[in-house]
Amino acid sequence: MTAMLSLTVNGKAVQAGVDPRTLLVDFIREHLRLTGTHVGCDTAQCGACTVHMNGRAVKSCSMLALQADGAQITTIEGLAKEGEMHPMQTAFRECHGLQCGFCTPGMVMSSVQLLADNPKASEQEIREALEGNICRCTGYHNIVKAVQQCQAGGVPASA
Repeated sequence: MTAMLSLTVNGKAVQAGVDPRTLLVDFIREHLRLTGTHVGCDTAQCGACTVHMNGRAVKSCSMLALQADGAQITTIEGLAKEGEMHPMQTAFRECHGLQCGFCTPGMVMSSVQLLADNPKASEQEIREALEGNICRCTGYHNIVKAVQQCQAGGVPASA
């Protein structure tokens, strides 16, 4: 059985027939070939699959693609505009907020949401907001530093 799905991904209209059991993360990666959204734990624990749906960060491994029908989805690939990285992506690069890079897309997407919700977040609030994202390499210090740099730069938090 196939169900029709219609949504907007990174500003582009998408229509597709999908198996109703297809997870949003699998639709993004396999159907759309946007592989920046990662599958880490399959249980919504690690945050590597974080995307924005209708302007809110969601873990795409814990929802069906059909639940996003009619939604606007932004993936890590959609943050860059006209070849220019989003300020949060730039801050992660400049502050060495990544090592292996596996968690980075989810961390960036969650950090953008954090500053959209709380532009003056304290270090403690940043750490608490990122608790739903797991990084096994960095120890989080440079990730927090990247969020603070983006915050201090007065850059817009939303894409």
